[in-house]
This record gives sequence, C-alpha cells and structure tokens, in this order.
Amino acid sequence: MRPTTLLYLLLPPLFWAGNIVLGRAMVGHIPPLALSFWRWVIAFAVIAPFTLRPLWAQRATLRAHWRDLLLLGVVGIGIYNSFQYLALQTSSALNVTLIVASGPVFTLITGALFFHSRVTRGQVAGAVLSLFGVLWVVAHGDVGKILALRLTPGDGYILFAIATWSIYTWWLRTRRPPLAAAPLLTTQMIIGALAILPFYLAERQFNPVPLQLDERTLWTLAYVGLLPSLAAYFCWDRAVARTGANLPAYFVNLTPVFAAGLAHVFLGEAIALYHLGGAALIFFGIVIAMRKPPGVTVTREAQR
Repeated sequence: MRPTTLLYLLLPPLFWAGNIVLGRAMVGHIPPLALSFWRWVIAFAVIAPFTLRPLWAQRATLRAHWRDLLLLGVVGIGIYNSFQYLALQTSSALNVTLIVASGPVFTLITGALFFHSRVTRGQVAGAVLSLFGVLWVVAHGDVGKILALRLTPGDGYILFAIATWSIYTWWLRTRRPPLAAAPLLTTQMIIGALAILPFYLAERQFNPVPLQLDERTLWTLAYVGLLPSLAAYFCWDRAVARTGANLPAYFVNLTPVFAAGLAHVFLGEAIALYHLGGAALIFFGIVIAMRKPPGVTVTREAQR
C-alpha cells in the first residue's frame, strides 16, 4: 500500500472524529438539522467555483446517471449526516464513535446480500469481534445489560446512519458515475442539501433552540464545512476507488481513537475501562479482518 493510499484511509476518521466531538459540543447551541444543512451549503460555496464549469461540460453524464447521483446524494450526504447529528443530541461523542465502529458489520452484510461480494471467514470473525466491542461499550461493560440491551434514541439514530453509509459505500464502489472526485462530490452536495432543506425548515419552525450566529458557531461551521465535508469525502472517494469498499470501512474504526482523545480534552468525557475493552475488541477485529487469506496475491491496483 502506497503512503498516499494510507493517508486517504487515515484522514477521514480523523476529520469525522472532530466533527462528532464538535457536534456534541454544540448541542443546545446549533440545532442538528441546521448544522447538517449549513455544513453542506458552506462546503458547496467553497468548491463550486472550481467544479461548476466541469459539471456543466459533463451534463450529459449527469443526465445519464441521475438515479445513481440521486441515491448517493440523498443517502451519503442527506440521511447519514443528519442522523449522526440527531444521535449526538442524546448520546455522548465517544459512544457515537464507538457505535460507528460497527460499520464493517453493515458493510459486509450489505455487500453479501445486495452486491454479490465474497466474504472471507477472517472478515466475518473481525466484524463479529468489532460488533461485540460495540455492544460492550453500549452496555457499559455489563454482560447483564448486553442480554437485556435497550438502545437510547441516539444509539438507534447512529445505527440507522451506519446502515445507510454501508449502502452509500457499496453504491460508490459498484455504481460510481464516471465523474472526477470533485465534480461528483459537488453534485452530491447539491442533492443532499436539497434533501435536508425541508426538514431544516420544519426544524426552524418547531425547534425552540434557534441557531446562534456567534464566533463559536462560525468556527464550528467553518470546520464541519471544510474538513469532514470536503477533505474527508474526497479522501474516502479515493480510498474506495483504490482499495474497494470493505477495507475503508475497517479504517473508520479508528474514529473512536481520535474522538476519545478529543472528547476527553475538549468535552471532559471520561474514558472508562469498558471503553478500552470495547476498543480492544474492535481493533483486534480490524487486524483479523485485514489479514490476507492464504494463497491470495495482492495486485498492483490494491497496492496503489
């Protein structure tokens, strides 16, 4: 694996960890759908001057692949991010990031059921271990709670978001429209923001907490509009293109490592023994899942 490919795999979880910590820190300050909507409006404003002309030149491609673009924009931009911010209203930043680590389970299941993906025993074992790590965190390390597990609304929201992300990842791998990364992301931003808009307007009407445009809000919007949006999605697109859909899903499990440090420093969230135990199971699962089956040769494409 080339260093650039490794960088593409590492940067998204780092930026997304910061996004989750900020999303939790801004609870009560920025409504969740307002944060989701303005995040993509800002990202679009930054990237549009560089990509609108190439998009117009490729309008025939846009028309030919509008169904794929619609799904990618609604699922990957609209649904996933909105439900993540909704989850943070009732779940801690560390809990959300550790539950996100169940992503490989959803990715494997989605690939096997709907995209004819071959699943190895190592991938299944790794996914199961990661899932047990997630359950251990959600149950606060209590086996009795695992047997009688009850999800909080935030836990349910983030699990639904992860399921939609697995669909997004596989669709990006198997049905990716023939567009360069930046124009493709721009199209998804437009579709995703439009999908969020009616729900954001409803939130403005019924949510008693208004959007507070102060310095804290502006810095938050600047971060979420640039790094977890533009930079992370570009890196994710490149990582999926180079390595396939499964491997990047396991690297998402690094998000809790970055988020734990950030949440501890900036939010004062304690790191308990059950967090460490769950993280150990999750990352041991990564190691098992990434092992090459005997007799399999790594191609040059995979090495890129």
